[in-house]
Amino acid sequence: MDFLKRPPIPEDAVQYQLFLVHPDPSDAEAHERVLQQILQNILAEIAPLLMQYIWQHQPFNLRYHPEKGDVPAHLGGVTQFGDNVEDEWFIVYLLKHITQTFSDVAAVVYDNDGQFLLIEAAEHLPKWLDPDSSENRVFLFRGELHILPNRTRSGEVGWPRNSVPAVGQALEVLHSHSGSCLAKQPIRSALARRLDGYPDKIQQNFHRAHCYVPAGIAVVLSRRPDLIAPAVSAFYLRDPVDLQACRTFRKFPPDTRVLTSLKFTRCLYAQLQQQSFVPDRRSGFTLPARSHPQYRAHELGMKLAHGFEILCSKSGQSSSEKEASVSSNPLWRGFLDSLRKNGYFKSELEGSVRYKDLMTSAESFFRQCVTSTHRPDIQNPGQEVMNVLEDASYSLEELKNQEAHLPPEDSDAWLDISPQELERLLEERGGRGVSDGTRKTPQPDEELQEEEAGYSLIAVTKGMKNFINATSSHEGAEIPRSCLAEPFSFDPDAVTSALDRLLGSNDDELDSDDFEDDDDEKGNDVNDDEEVQNGESQEQTGAEALDNLRKYMDEMDQELQSTNIGKSFTQNNRASNKADASKSSSSATRPALLGLLLTYCRV
Repeated sequence: MDFLKRPPIPEDAVQYQLFLVHPDPSDAEAHERVLQQILQNILAEIAPLLMQYIWQHQPFNLRYHPEKGDVPAHLGGVTQFGDNVEDEWFIVYLLKHITQTFSDVAAVVYDNDGQFLLIEAAEHLPKWLDPDSSENRVFLFRGELHILPNRTRSGEVGWPRNSVPAVGQALEVLHSHSGSCLAKQPIRSALARRLDGYPDKIQQNFHRAHCYVPAGIAVVLSRRPDLIAPAVSAFYLRDPVDLQACRTFRKFPPDTRVLTSLKFTRCLYAQLQQQSFVPDRRSGFTLPARSHPQYRAHELGMKLAHGFEILCSKSGQSSSEKEASVSSNPLWRGFLDSLRKNGYFKSELEGSVRYKDLMTSAESFFRQCVTSTHRPDIQNPGQEVMNVLEDASYSLEELKNQEAHLPPEDSDAWLDISPQELERLLEERGGRGVSDGTRKTPQPDEELQEEEAGYSLIAVTKGMKNFINATSSHEGAEIPRSCLAEPFSFDPDAVTSALDRLLGSNDDELDSDDFEDDDDEKGNDVNDDEEVQNGESQEQTGAEALDNLRKYMDEMDQELQSTNIGKSFTQNNRASNKADASKSSSSATRPALLGLLLTYCRV
């Protein structure tokens, strides 16, 4: 099958594809032109959402992919999101937005877990849908989740479960029967809950903090806020070789530090804040006492400066290898025209300061989302920092004057989660009390009923008995051994006799030697009276132990009488032993216990 030939996806990456639902296969060139035009329109549509977004590792990117095998020509890309899984779900939101805006486009998204959208709605999926049967069946189309149904009879809409449709075949079914392919409401609601809050959630995921950083870093981040991500990653993943460049700060000397307000994502801020680090004495960075009100700002700035210094030490790129201007890319002109049509520049005059800032952001976005996918070898954040630093001019005195006008920093109380907050998050992720996208507050009576029905000991005991009595299928907890041609059988008399010899059938048959003190070193030093007393006490202890064992066996027999465990065994005729009433009464309880033990031996 095609999905077995798919190259593996890194653990922290997501792959996405955009297909035309009704392409013209007869004209490949026209198909490519249509996709390239759609690419320009898509970039112009999502540019306002992505201009100020900070990606953890790699940005959302799209490029044209020609037809290959059974996969038709399409737009696609791969993004490594690192430790910030919110980047992956933001991409899902982007794909939903794209398919809703461009109704002739269907999207496919997956990661190393496969169809992770189905994992989010696992509690509501039909039984026939599993990782094997979901290949080329799940699409985002017209802003909603679509799943090709299972076709059990000829003439029905869908595709048989036991075969994987080609992408072209699946797109044809999706185009012809989109209503039948629309996922059920509970499945779509589960996905909607995971994406709830976008696009406003983008701003909520940011964290602003005051930092004392070298002036060069303040200028670079004022022009390219997204470069804070590779700097934090460079510090977070540092090694002793990297820190050699931080013994003497050549690019960002610490004596030029200024207080500035920087924008992080919550993931980046947590990575920077939670790491303990002591700078080298030769670096020139000194920290005030922990009780100092600006200690955190000094510490964050010191860590960030180390990250930028490590980045620039790895640049090592000559001017001849620098990335070409975006204007040389044939897609740039169309992308710029789409931005103007969408009102991206608003009423700003060409050549004004605000217009230049918007143009710089547009060029940076285009370079990340388009150019870098064609030339991944030139993507070097350290060199980008150096390029921005070379083109920027700043005044240290002016930067210091801006310290008095900084916006307030955000509270980082979100780093600490109370037990109640953790419980609420777990309940939300587990789906308890959530229905149709809204959370229902249970009433006291409902809580009592829920506890009695699902969490009482009686319900747990009943569920355990049902589990023992039930016969599991091949996908259940146990796989029965069908290779056994005959039912399992054993001789209970032989086993009971062995237990009788070991434990004794009554109190008189107890072997007193088993309970006597085997310390013979005392010899004649111990008088006879003490030996008699010790022997009697040991015999009494042994009898009590045997009585307790028999009580346990009796209780076990009573518990197993209501189960079907005994039906799994074939017992031999015990008629010969019925004459011995005392023996049968003591051994009748043991086959059930032995049957339980031998049940585990069969598995």
